[in-house]
Amino acid sequence: MHDITLKVHKLNPAAHLPKRANPGDSGLDLTYAGQKPIVIWAGMRALVPTGIALEVPRGWEIQIRPRSGLALKHGITVLNTPGTIDSGYRGEVGVILINTSQETVTIKPGDKIAQAVPAWVPAVEVEEVEELSDSVRGAGGFGSTG
Repeated sequence: MHDITLKVHKLNPAAHLPKRANPGDSGLDLTYAGQKPIVIWAGMRALVPTGIALEVPRGWEIQIRPRSGLALKHGITVLNTPGTIDSGYRGEVGVILINTSQETVTIKPGDKIAQAVPAWVPAVEVEEVEELSDSVRGAGGFGSTG
């Protein structure tokens, strides 16, 4: 088991520490740390500040994922799913939300906006080769498997 400590620095007094809603949940809830509501019109996107910065341990990343309730009830999702917070980043965590519904959605201060999911990142060594080994799929691309 790979347990880690995620160090969190509050940049804004209105910020909340990320936390799991239930023991065993994979995601930690992130909240909006602004002073005023953010209105996201149908089809529009917004960068929503969390008011926190993270120190992610080396060899790990934090994936920013949508909240299923926001997606189902309001059509709000994370635009670049999953977003990535690399271990070397120390700036404020912002979440790019998009409104895929036909209705205007208002995000209020303190609202849960996304989930932060820790993920192990293996070290990858890149090796240039003259050719690749054969496989059943080969070079078949989009839609090639049915």
